[in-house]
Amino acid sequence: MEQIIDFTIGFSENVAWPWPIAVYLFLAGISGGSFAAAALVRIFRKQTQITPLFQAASFIALVTILLGMICLVFDLTKPLDFWKILIFYNLTSVMSVGVMALLVFIPTMFLVTLVSFYEFEPVKRLVDGIPCGAALLSVLRKILPVLTWIGLVFALTVCAYTGFLISALVRFPLINTAVLPALFVASGLSAGIACNQLGAVMLGESHESHDVHVLHVAEWPVMAAEALCIFMIAFALMTGIESAQMAAKAFVDGFWATEFWVGVVGVGFVLPVLLAFFKKSFGTVVLSALCSVVGMMCLRFFILYAGQLNAIGS
Repeated sequence: MEQIIDFTIGFSENVAWPWPIAVYLFLAGISGGSFAAAALVRIFRKQTQITPLFQAASFIALVTILLGMICLVFDLTKPLDFWKILIFYNLTSVMSVGVMALLVFIPTMFLVTLVSFYEFEPVKRLVDGIPCGAALLSVLRKILPVLTWIGLVFALTVCAYTGFLISALVRFPLINTAVLPALFVASGLSAGIACNQLGAVMLGESHESHDVHVLHVAEWPVMAAEALCIFMIAFALMTGIESAQMAAKAFVDGFWATEFWVGVVGVGFVLPVLLAFFKKSFGTVVLSALCSVVGMMCLRFFILYAGQLNAIGS
Protein backbone atom coordinates (compact mmCIF):
# COMPACT_ATOMS: atom_id res chain seq x y z
CA MET A 1 0.00 0.00 0.00
CA GLU A 2 1.42 3.37 -1.07
CA GLN A 3 1.82 6.06 1.56
CA ILE A 4 1.39 9.74 0.80
CA ILE A 5 4.39 11.71 2.06
CA ASP A 6 3.46 14.98 3.76
CA PHE A 7 6.13 17.36 2.52
CA THR A 8 4.49 20.34 4.27
CA ILE A 9 6.04 19.17 7.54
CA GLY A 10 8.70 21.69 8.54
CA PHE A 11 6.76 24.69 7.20
CA SER A 12 3.96 26.39 9.06
CA GLU A 13 1.90 27.01 5.93
CA ASN A 14 -0.14 24.27 4.30
CA VAL A 15 0.37 24.78 0.55
CA ALA A 16 -0.61 22.62 -2.40
CA TRP A 17 2.87 22.64 -3.97
CA PRO A 18 5.38 22.22 -1.10
CA TRP A 19 9.16 22.50 -0.85
CA PRO A 20 10.15 19.54 -3.08
CA ILE A 21 8.62 21.43 -6.01
CA ALA A 22 10.62 24.54 -5.09
CA VAL A 23 13.79 22.41 -4.90
CA TYR A 24 12.93 20.86 -8.29
CA LEU A 25 12.45 24.32 -9.82
CA PHE A 26 15.79 25.36 -8.32
CA LEU A 27 17.71 22.30 -9.58
CA ALA A 28 16.09 22.33 -13.03
CA GLY A 29 16.96 26.02 -13.37
CA ILE A 30 20.61 25.40 -12.50
CA SER A 31 20.74 22.42 -14.86
CA GLY A 32 19.35 24.27 -17.86
CA GLY A 33 21.16 27.51 -17.11
CA SER A 34 24.49 25.81 -16.53
CA PHE A 35 24.59 23.92 -19.82
CA ALA A 36 23.06 26.76 -21.83
CA ALA A 37 25.75 29.17 -20.64
CA ALA A 38 28.61 26.77 -21.39
CA ALA A 39 27.15 25.79 -24.76
CA LEU A 40 26.87 29.44 -25.80
CA VAL A 41 30.50 30.06 -24.84
CA ARG A 42 31.60 26.95 -26.78
CA ILE A 43 29.56 27.83 -29.87
CA PHE A 44 30.45 31.51 -30.12
CA ARG A 45 34.13 30.94 -29.33
CA LYS A 46 34.14 28.07 -31.86
CA GLN A 47 35.85 25.74 -29.41
CA THR A 48 36.66 22.20 -30.47
CA GLN A 49 38.51 20.99 -27.37
CA ILE A 50 36.79 19.80 -24.21
CA THR A 51 37.41 22.67 -21.81
CA PRO A 52 37.10 22.55 -17.99
CA LEU A 53 34.10 24.87 -18.34
CA PHE A 54 32.30 22.48 -20.68
CA GLN A 55 33.17 19.52 -18.47
CA ALA A 56 31.87 21.27 -15.37
CA ALA A 57 28.66 22.39 -17.07
CA SER A 58 27.82 18.95 -18.47
CA PHE A 59 28.36 17.29 -15.09
CA ILE A 60 26.43 19.97 -13.17
CA ALA A 61 23.56 19.83 -15.66
CA LEU A 62 23.26 16.04 -15.49
CA VAL A 63 23.50 15.73 -11.70
CA THR A 64 21.14 18.59 -10.88
CA ILE A 65 18.42 17.53 -13.31
CA LEU A 66 18.53 13.95 -11.98
CA LEU A 67 18.28 15.19 -8.40
CA GLY A 68 15.44 17.46 -9.45
CA MET A 69 13.58 14.55 -11.02
CA ILE A 70 13.87 12.63 -7.75
CA CYS A 71 12.20 15.54 -5.93
CA LEU A 72 9.49 15.74 -8.58
CA VAL A 73 8.72 12.01 -8.51
CA PHE A 74 8.51 11.78 -4.72
CA ASP A 75 6.12 14.74 -4.59
CA LEU A 76 3.60 12.76 -6.65
CA THR A 77 0.63 11.35 -4.76
CA LYS A 78 1.57 7.93 -6.15
CA PRO A 79 5.34 8.01 -6.74
CA LEU A 80 5.47 4.45 -8.05
CA ASP A 81 3.15 5.43 -10.91
CA PHE A 82 5.51 8.10 -12.26
CA TRP A 83 6.27 5.97 -15.33
CA LYS A 84 2.78 6.69 -16.65
CA ILE A 85 3.68 10.30 -17.45
CA LEU A 86 6.50 8.96 -19.62
CA ILE A 87 4.04 7.04 -21.79
CA PHE A 88 0.76 8.97 -21.86
CA TYR A 89 1.01 12.46 -23.36
CA ASN A 90 -1.31 15.41 -23.76
CA LEU A 91 0.11 18.12 -26.01
CA THR A 92 -2.21 20.69 -24.43
CA SER A 93 -0.64 20.03 -21.02
CA VAL A 94 2.44 22.00 -19.96
CA MET A 95 3.48 19.05 -17.80
CA SER A 96 3.43 16.65 -20.76
CA VAL A 97 5.42 19.03 -22.97
CA GLY A 98 7.93 19.45 -20.15
CA VAL A 99 8.29 15.69 -19.74
CA MET A 100 8.99 15.34 -23.46
CA ALA A 101 11.65 18.04 -23.22
CA LEU A 102 13.24 16.27 -20.25
CA LEU A 103 13.25 12.97 -22.15
CA VAL A 104 15.49 14.64 -24.73
CA PHE A 105 17.53 16.80 -22.37
CA ILE A 106 18.53 14.15 -19.82
CA PRO A 107 19.91 11.56 -22.32
CA THR A 108 21.69 14.37 -24.18
CA MET A 109 23.38 15.50 -20.97
CA PHE A 110 24.38 11.91 -20.23
CA LEU A 111 26.03 11.53 -23.65
CA VAL A 112 27.76 14.93 -23.45
CA THR A 113 29.05 14.15 -19.94
CA LEU A 114 30.33 10.78 -21.16
CA VAL A 115 32.33 12.45 -23.94
CA SER A 116 33.55 15.25 -21.66
CA PHE A 117 34.91 12.91 -18.99
CA TYR A 118 36.13 10.05 -21.20
CA GLU A 119 39.77 10.88 -20.46
CA PHE A 120 39.15 10.30 -16.75
CA GLU A 121 40.44 6.82 -16.04
CA PRO A 122 37.32 5.38 -14.29
CA VAL A 123 35.07 6.58 -17.13
CA LYS A 124 37.51 5.33 -19.77
CA ARG A 125 37.64 1.86 -18.19
CA LEU A 126 33.84 1.74 -17.95
CA VAL A 127 33.29 2.74 -21.59
CA ASP A 128 36.06 0.55 -22.98
CA GLY A 129 34.62 -2.39 -21.06
CA ILE A 130 31.36 -2.12 -23.00
CA PRO A 131 31.19 -3.92 -26.36
CA CYS A 132 31.78 -1.34 -29.10
CA GLY A 133 32.22 1.30 -26.37
CA ALA A 134 35.28 2.91 -27.98
CA ALA A 135 33.52 3.03 -31.37
CA LEU A 136 30.49 4.63 -29.76
CA LEU A 137 32.68 7.30 -28.13
CA SER A 138 34.26 8.03 -31.49
CA VAL A 139 30.84 8.64 -33.01
CA LEU A 140 29.74 10.78 -30.08
CA ARG A 141 32.86 12.94 -30.42
CA LYS A 142 32.08 13.56 -34.07
CA ILE A 143 28.51 14.61 -33.36
CA LEU A 144 29.36 16.61 -30.23
CA PRO A 145 28.59 19.93 -31.98
CA VAL A 146 25.10 18.60 -32.79
CA LEU A 147 24.63 17.36 -29.21
CA THR A 148 25.74 20.78 -27.96
CA TRP A 149 23.08 22.54 -30.03
CA ILE A 150 20.40 20.05 -28.98
CA GLY A 151 21.46 20.48 -25.36
CA LEU A 152 21.35 24.28 -25.67
CA VAL A 153 17.83 24.32 -27.12
CA PHE A 154 16.42 21.93 -24.55
CA ALA A 155 18.35 23.50 -21.66
CA LEU A 156 16.59 26.79 -22.35
CA THR A 157 13.32 24.87 -22.83
CA VAL A 158 13.69 23.24 -19.40
CA CYS A 159 14.32 26.64 -17.76
CA ALA A 160 11.30 28.21 -19.45
CA TYR A 161 9.01 25.21 -18.99
CA THR A 162 9.33 25.34 -15.20
CA GLY A 163 8.04 28.91 -15.38
CA PHE A 164 5.16 27.97 -17.70
CA LEU A 165 4.34 25.02 -15.45
CA ILE A 166 3.53 27.04 -12.34
CA SER A 167 2.34 30.20 -14.15
CA ALA A 168 -0.71 28.17 -15.18
CA LEU A 169 -1.97 28.41 -11.57
CA VAL A 170 -4.62 31.06 -12.24
CA ARG A 171 -5.68 31.58 -8.60
CA PHE A 172 -2.31 33.07 -7.66
CA PRO A 173 -1.61 36.55 -9.15
CA LEU A 174 2.07 36.51 -8.15
CA ILE A 175 2.58 33.25 -10.06
CA ASN A 176 0.05 33.63 -12.87
CA THR A 177 2.10 36.01 -15.02
CA ALA A 178 3.55 35.75 -18.52
CA VAL A 179 6.84 37.19 -17.22
CA LEU A 180 7.54 34.15 -15.03
CA PRO A 181 9.09 31.94 -17.77
CA ALA A 182 11.45 34.77 -18.72
CA LEU A 183 12.36 35.26 -15.06
CA PHE A 184 13.10 31.55 -14.67
CA VAL A 185 15.31 31.56 -17.78
CA ALA A 186 17.24 34.61 -16.57
CA SER A 187 17.64 33.36 -12.99
CA GLY A 188 18.58 29.88 -14.25
CA LEU A 189 21.28 31.36 -16.47
CA SER A 190 22.52 33.52 -13.59
CA ALA A 191 22.86 30.58 -11.19
CA GLY A 192 24.17 28.34 -13.98
CA ILE A 193 26.91 30.82 -14.82
CA ALA A 194 27.87 30.98 -11.15
CA CYS A 195 28.02 27.18 -10.86
CA ASN A 196 30.05 26.94 -14.06
CA GLN A 197 32.64 29.40 -12.78
CA LEU A 198 32.97 27.44 -9.56
CA GLY A 199 33.05 24.07 -11.33
CA ALA A 200 35.58 25.15 -13.95
CA VAL A 201 37.95 26.49 -11.30
CA MET A 202 37.63 23.26 -9.30
CA LEU A 203 38.55 21.29 -12.45
CA GLY A 204 41.78 23.23 -12.84
CA GLU A 205 40.73 26.31 -14.83
CA SER A 206 42.39 29.53 -13.71
CA HIS A 207 40.03 32.08 -12.18
CA GLU A 208 41.65 34.55 -14.61
CA SER A 209 41.12 32.41 -17.73
CA HIS A 210 39.26 33.76 -20.74
CA ASP A 211 36.31 31.39 -20.31
CA VAL A 212 35.79 32.39 -16.69
CA HIS A 213 36.16 36.04 -17.67
CA VAL A 214 33.51 35.65 -20.39
CA LEU A 215 31.11 34.14 -17.86
CA HIS A 216 31.83 36.93 -15.40
CA VAL A 217 31.08 39.58 -18.04
CA ALA A 218 27.89 37.79 -19.15
CA GLU A 219 26.73 37.63 -15.53
CA TRP A 220 25.86 41.34 -15.38
CA PRO A 221 23.36 41.63 -18.27
CA VAL A 222 21.75 38.36 -17.14
CA MET A 223 21.36 39.69 -13.59
CA ALA A 224 19.97 42.93 -15.00
CA ALA A 225 17.38 40.97 -17.02
CA GLU A 226 16.49 38.97 -13.91
CA ALA A 227 16.03 42.14 -11.84
CA LEU A 228 13.92 43.69 -14.62
CA CYS A 229 11.61 40.64 -14.69
CA ILE A 230 11.13 40.83 -10.91
CA PHE A 231 10.37 44.56 -11.17
CA MET A 232 7.85 43.93 -13.96
CA ILE A 233 6.01 41.33 -11.86
CA ALA A 234 5.92 43.59 -8.78
CA PHE A 235 4.85 46.66 -10.79
CA ALA A 236 2.11 44.72 -12.60
CA LEU A 237 0.74 43.53 -9.26
CA MET A 238 0.84 46.98 -7.63
CA THR A 239 -0.98 48.60 -10.56
CA GLY A 240 -3.38 45.72 -11.22
CA ILE A 241 -6.83 44.81 -9.99
CA GLU A 242 -7.63 44.51 -6.29
CA SER A 243 -6.62 40.84 -5.98
CA ALA A 244 -3.28 41.62 -7.66
CA GLN A 245 -2.65 44.55 -5.32
CA MET A 246 -3.35 42.28 -2.37
CA ALA A 247 -0.81 39.78 -3.73
CA ALA A 248 1.77 42.58 -4.01
CA LYS A 249 1.91 42.61 -0.20
CA ALA A 250 4.08 39.50 -0.51
CA PHE A 251 6.99 41.84 -1.28
CA VAL A 252 6.58 43.96 1.86
CA ASP A 253 4.82 41.96 4.56
CA GLY A 254 5.53 38.72 6.40
CA PHE A 255 8.22 36.06 6.49
CA TRP A 256 8.48 35.62 2.73
CA ALA A 257 8.97 39.36 2.22
CA THR A 258 11.97 39.17 4.57
CA GLU A 259 13.22 36.10 2.72
CA PHE A 260 12.92 38.01 -0.56
CA TRP A 261 14.77 41.14 0.54
CA VAL A 262 17.48 39.32 2.47
CA GLY A 263 17.92 36.20 0.34
CA VAL A 264 17.04 37.30 -3.19
CA VAL A 265 18.03 40.97 -3.16
CA GLY A 266 20.71 41.06 -0.46
CA VAL A 267 22.51 37.77 -1.04
CA GLY A 268 21.61 37.17 -4.69
CA PHE A 269 22.12 40.67 -6.10
CA VAL A 270 23.85 43.07 -3.72
CA LEU A 271 26.66 40.83 -2.46
CA PRO A 272 27.85 39.72 -5.95
CA VAL A 273 27.89 43.38 -7.03
CA LEU A 274 29.92 44.38 -3.95
CA LEU A 275 32.33 41.47 -4.47
CA ALA A 276 32.98 42.72 -8.01
CA PHE A 277 34.81 45.71 -6.50
CA PHE A 278 37.33 43.43 -4.77
CA LYS A 279 40.40 42.07 -6.51
CA LYS A 280 39.44 38.95 -8.41
CA SER A 281 40.70 35.81 -6.68
CA PHE A 282 39.70 32.21 -6.12
CA GLY A 283 37.92 33.23 -2.90
CA THR A 284 35.86 36.01 -4.46
CA VAL A 285 34.87 33.75 -7.39
CA VAL A 286 33.67 31.04 -4.99
CA LEU A 287 31.84 33.45 -2.68
CA SER A 288 30.17 35.32 -5.52
CA ALA A 289 29.06 32.04 -7.12
CA LEU A 290 27.60 30.76 -3.85
CA CYS A 291 25.72 34.05 -3.35
CA SER A 292 24.15 33.80 -6.81
CA VAL A 293 23.09 30.19 -6.23
CA VAL A 294 21.60 30.96 -2.80
CA GLY A 295 19.79 33.98 -4.24
CA MET A 296 18.26 31.88 -7.00
CA MET A 297 17.12 29.24 -4.50
CA CYS A 298 15.49 31.93 -2.34
CA LEU A 299 13.76 33.32 -5.44
CA ARG A 300 12.23 29.93 -6.29
CA PHE A 301 10.96 29.49 -2.72
CA PHE A 302 9.59 33.03 -2.63
CA ILE A 303 7.73 32.65 -5.92
CA LEU A 304 6.23 29.29 -5.00
CA TYR A 305 5.36 29.92 -1.34
CA ALA A 306 4.50 33.62 -1.36
CA GLY A 307 2.58 33.07 -4.58
CA GLN A 308 0.42 30.31 -3.12
CA LEU A 309 -0.17 32.14 0.15
CA ASN A 310 -1.52 35.17 -1.68
CA ALA A 311 -4.31 33.53 -3.66
CA ILE A 312 -7.42 35.24 -5.00
CA GLY A 313 -10.00 35.25 -2.22
CA SER A 314 -7.51 34.38 0.54
